[in-house]
Amino acid sequence: MKRLLKSLVTISALSSCVIAPFLLSAGQASAETKKGTDASYIGAGVAAGVTNGGQNNDAANFGGNLTGRVKLGSTPFSARGNVLWNDETSTIIPEVSVDVPIAKNTNAFVTGGYSFLDKDGSSSPLGNRDAVVVGAGVESEVAKNFLVYTNAKVGLRAYQNSPASAISINGGLGYRFK
Repeated sequence: MKRLLKSLVTISALSSCVIAPFLLSAGQASAETKKGTDASYIGAGVAAGVTNGGQNNDAANFGGNLTGRVKLGSTPFSARGNVLWNDETSTIIPEVSVDVPIAKNTNAFVTGGYSFLDKDGSSSPLGNRDAVVVGAGVESEVAKNFLVYTNAKVGLRAYQNSPASAISINGGLGYRFK
Protein backbone atom coordinates (compact mmCIF):
# COMPACT_ATOMS: atom_id res chain seq x y z
CA MET A 1 0.00 0.00 0.00
CA LYS A 2 2.83 2.40 0.87
CA ARG A 3 4.43 1.66 -2.50
CA LEU A 4 1.18 2.52 -4.31
CA LEU A 5 0.84 5.79 -2.41
CA LYS A 6 4.46 6.70 -3.18
CA SER A 7 3.81 5.92 -6.86
CA LEU A 8 0.66 8.09 -6.89
CA VAL A 9 2.50 10.97 -5.24
CA THR A 10 5.38 10.64 -7.72
CA ILE A 11 3.02 10.56 -10.72
CA SER A 12 1.10 13.57 -9.35
CA ALA A 13 4.29 15.55 -8.78
CA LEU A 14 5.67 14.78 -12.24
CA SER A 15 2.32 15.61 -13.86
CA SER A 16 2.21 18.91 -11.99
CA CYS A 17 5.71 19.79 -13.18
CA VAL A 18 4.76 19.05 -16.78
CA ILE A 19 1.37 20.80 -16.80
CA ALA A 20 2.17 23.83 -14.56
CA PRO A 21 4.12 25.81 -17.20
CA PHE A 22 1.19 25.48 -19.62
CA LEU A 23 -1.32 26.61 -17.01
CA LEU A 24 0.82 29.52 -15.85
CA SER A 25 1.41 30.77 -19.38
CA ALA A 26 -2.24 30.42 -20.45
CA GLY A 27 -3.00 34.02 -19.51
CA GLN A 28 -0.09 35.38 -21.58
CA ALA A 29 -1.72 34.63 -24.94
CA SER A 30 -1.73 37.28 -27.61
CA ALA A 31 -5.11 38.61 -28.77
CA GLU A 32 -4.51 37.61 -32.39
CA THR A 33 -4.11 33.86 -31.82
CA LYS A 34 -7.18 31.83 -30.84
CA LYS A 35 -6.15 29.53 -28.05
CA GLY A 36 -7.96 26.46 -26.90
CA THR A 37 -10.98 24.77 -28.41
CA ASP A 38 -14.67 25.30 -27.77
CA ALA A 39 -15.62 22.08 -29.55
CA SER A 40 -18.43 19.89 -28.32
CA TYR A 41 -17.60 16.36 -29.48
CA ILE A 42 -18.10 12.64 -29.14
CA GLY A 43 -15.21 10.20 -29.40
CA ALA A 44 -14.07 6.62 -29.02
CA GLY A 45 -10.79 4.96 -28.13
CA VAL A 46 -8.97 2.74 -25.68
CA ALA A 47 -8.99 2.51 -21.86
CA ALA A 48 -6.22 0.90 -19.84
CA GLY A 49 -6.67 0.19 -16.15
CA VAL A 50 -3.15 0.33 -14.70
CA THR A 51 -3.72 -0.52 -11.02
CA ASN A 52 -4.67 -3.52 -8.90
CA GLY A 53 -6.63 -3.35 -5.65
CA GLY A 54 -4.80 -6.28 -4.09
CA GLN A 55 -7.79 -8.64 -4.00
CA ASN A 56 -9.22 -11.27 -6.35
CA ASN A 57 -11.11 -9.95 -9.38
CA ASP A 58 -9.56 -6.49 -9.46
CA ALA A 59 -6.52 -6.86 -11.70
CA ALA A 60 -5.46 -4.15 -14.15
CA ASN A 61 -7.13 -4.64 -17.52
CA PHE A 62 -7.65 -3.22 -21.00
CA GLY A 63 -10.84 -2.08 -22.73
CA GLY A 64 -12.41 0.79 -24.62
CA ASN A 65 -13.93 4.18 -24.02
CA LEU A 66 -16.64 6.43 -25.37
CA THR A 67 -16.38 10.06 -24.36
CA GLY A 68 -18.28 13.24 -24.95
CA ARG A 69 -17.88 16.91 -24.17
CA VAL A 70 -20.44 19.70 -24.25
CA LYS A 71 -18.98 23.19 -23.81
CA LEU A 72 -21.04 25.26 -21.36
CA GLY A 73 -21.36 28.63 -23.06
CA SER A 74 -18.50 31.09 -22.75
CA THR A 75 -17.50 29.75 -19.31
CA PRO A 76 -14.35 27.67 -18.78
CA PHE A 77 -16.58 24.71 -17.79
CA SER A 78 -17.77 21.68 -19.76
CA ALA A 79 -20.09 18.76 -19.07
CA ARG A 80 -18.44 15.47 -19.94
CA GLY A 81 -19.56 11.87 -20.07
CA ASN A 82 -17.49 8.72 -20.33
CA VAL A 83 -18.18 5.04 -20.66
CA LEU A 84 -15.26 2.70 -19.97
CA TRP A 85 -15.74 -0.97 -20.71
CA ASN A 86 -14.02 -4.34 -21.01
CA ASP A 87 -15.26 -7.88 -21.57
CA GLU A 88 -16.70 -8.09 -18.01
CA THR A 89 -18.54 -4.84 -17.35
CA SER A 90 -18.85 -1.12 -18.09
CA THR A 91 -18.54 2.05 -16.04
CA ILE A 92 -20.52 5.25 -16.70
CA ILE A 93 -18.82 8.45 -15.53
CA PRO A 94 -20.62 11.81 -15.68
CA GLU A 95 -18.18 14.66 -15.00
CA VAL A 96 -17.75 18.43 -14.96
CA SER A 97 -14.47 19.93 -16.13
CA VAL A 98 -12.53 23.16 -15.95
CA ASP A 99 -10.88 23.76 -19.33
CA VAL A 100 -7.69 25.79 -19.76
CA PRO A 101 -6.54 26.85 -23.25
CA ILE A 102 -2.84 25.98 -23.60
CA ALA A 103 -2.18 26.31 -27.35
CA LYS A 104 -3.97 26.88 -30.62
CA ASN A 105 -7.02 24.54 -30.67
CA THR A 106 -5.76 22.72 -27.55
CA ASN A 107 -7.10 22.56 -23.97
CA ALA A 108 -5.86 21.00 -20.78
CA PHE A 109 -8.66 20.07 -18.38
CA VAL A 110 -9.29 18.88 -14.85
CA THR A 111 -12.42 16.84 -14.10
CA GLY A 112 -14.50 15.67 -11.18
CA GLY A 113 -17.36 13.19 -11.21
CA TYR A 114 -18.62 9.80 -10.10
CA SER A 115 -18.33 6.33 -11.65
CA PHE A 116 -21.29 3.98 -11.75
CA LEU A 117 -20.21 0.38 -12.32
CA ASP A 118 -22.63 -1.83 -14.24
CA LYS A 119 -21.78 -4.94 -12.18
CA ASP A 120 -20.31 -4.28 -8.72
CA GLY A 121 -17.49 -6.69 -8.03
CA SER A 122 -16.58 -7.10 -11.71
CA SER A 123 -13.23 -5.65 -12.73
CA SER A 124 -13.38 -2.60 -15.03
CA PRO A 125 -10.63 -0.27 -16.28
CA LEU A 126 -11.51 1.92 -13.25
CA GLY A 127 -11.85 -0.48 -10.32
CA ASN A 128 -14.62 -2.86 -9.28
CA ARG A 129 -17.09 -0.60 -7.43
CA ASP A 130 -18.76 2.83 -7.72
CA ALA A 131 -16.43 5.69 -6.74
CA VAL A 132 -15.67 9.39 -6.81
CA VAL A 133 -13.49 10.15 -9.84
CA VAL A 134 -10.99 12.94 -10.49
CA GLY A 135 -8.96 13.32 -13.63
CA ALA A 136 -6.90 15.45 -15.96
CA GLY A 137 -6.34 15.44 -19.69
CA VAL A 138 -5.63 17.21 -22.95
CA GLU A 139 -7.74 17.58 -26.10
CA SER A 140 -6.70 19.09 -29.43
CA GLU A 141 -8.38 19.75 -32.77
CA VAL A 142 -6.11 18.16 -35.38
CA ALA A 143 -8.23 18.59 -38.53
CA LYS A 144 -11.56 20.10 -39.49
CA ASN A 145 -14.14 18.57 -37.09
CA PHE A 146 -11.67 15.99 -35.62
CA LEU A 147 -9.96 15.99 -32.23
CA VAL A 148 -7.61 13.72 -30.34
CA TYR A 149 -7.94 13.39 -26.58
CA THR A 150 -6.17 11.69 -23.73
CA ASN A 151 -6.83 11.66 -20.02
CA ALA A 152 -6.06 9.92 -16.78
CA LYS A 153 -8.79 9.14 -14.27
CA VAL A 154 -8.39 8.20 -10.61
CA GLY A 155 -11.26 6.37 -8.94
CA LEU A 156 -10.92 7.04 -5.21
CA ARG A 157 -11.35 3.86 -3.13
CA ALA A 158 -12.59 2.14 -6.28
CA TYR A 159 -11.92 -1.44 -5.14
CA GLN A 160 -14.13 -3.56 -2.89
CA ASN A 161 -12.49 -4.63 0.40
CA SER A 162 -9.53 -2.36 -0.29
CA PRO A 163 -8.70 1.31 0.32
CA ALA A 164 -6.81 1.41 -2.99
CA SER A 165 -7.56 3.88 -5.76
CA ALA A 166 -7.87 2.83 -9.41
CA ILE A 167 -6.12 4.61 -12.29
CA SER A 168 -7.21 4.44 -15.91
CA ILE A 169 -5.38 5.97 -18.88
CA ASN A 170 -7.67 6.72 -21.84
CA GLY A 171 -7.30 8.15 -25.32
CA GLY A 172 -9.03 8.32 -28.66
CA LEU A 173 -10.37 10.26 -31.63
CA GLY A 174 -13.37 12.57 -31.43
CA TYR A 175 -15.78 14.12 -33.95
CA ARG A 176 -16.90 17.72 -33.41
CA PHE A 177 -20.67 18.17 -33.61
CA LYS A 178 -20.81 21.80 -32.47
